[in-house]
Amino acid sequence: MARKLIVGNWKMNGTLATNAALLDGISAGGVHDCDLAVCVPAPYFAQCRDALSGGAVAWGGQDVSMHEAGAYTGEIAAAMLRDFACTYVIVGHSERRALHAETDQVVAKKTVRALAGGLLPIVCVGETLEQRESGQTEAVVERQIDAVLALLEVGEVQNIVIAYEPVWAIGTGKTATPAMAQEVHAILRARLLAKNPAARQVRILYGGSMKPDNAAQLLAMPDIDGGLIGGAALKAADFLAIAQAATALASDK
Repeated sequence: MARKLIVGNWKMNGTLATNAALLDGISAGGVHDCDLAVCVPAPYFAQCRDALSGGAVAWGGQDVSMHEAGAYTGEIAAAMLRDFACTYVIVGHSERRALHAETDQVVAKKTVRALAGGLLPIVCVGETLEQRESGQTEAVVERQIDAVLALLEVGEVQNIVIAYEPVWAIGTGKTATPAMAQEVHAILRARLLAKNPAARQVRILYGGSMKPDNAAQLLAMPDIDGGLIGGAALKAADFLAIAQAATALASDK
């Protein structure tokens, strides 16, 4: 399996001053035996490029348009992210699905556009509390990932990242147990492998309130290949502690 991937999602947070301190702190953390990235608000792409170029930390965006270019006021094209040397882009985050009514089909089209634009899309899937309690978790995540896979060529599947984010565990302080998270990750892995056997190398991240005190237990699960980190990504010490947990697991193997 590929190295663990730890991605910070800053959401709508940051200023030039606080970003500078955060990026300096992350960069000063040294090289880890895992891959690190931060996905930041679009106005700060240039700041990340200037601060992180040549280092071990990649950067990316939090959304991308499903259109290549044109009269789509307020949207951000994949080519614009690449202009700032972005590597990753988050697609279909639960907040985009809920607050901006993004459907599975829109998420799938954004994934295709990101790949065509030379980006690595981090495709988010996950269920609400109501869906979990009614036993729909498997059906929901399979529906979400199948919409994406339906638009990808077989060879493209291995170029995406998946993030499982149980909606009920985002920003609530609740976290799926490692066993609960692993169960869904295994479902997603099976779905990917059915599309392309090479998809075993696709990294599936856990995105539900991963923190320094639970990262090691979650990352130890066989199908959890990293984390999409929210609140803990805004503190360099916490973000680096999660990276260290991933590094420690790599060292044990």
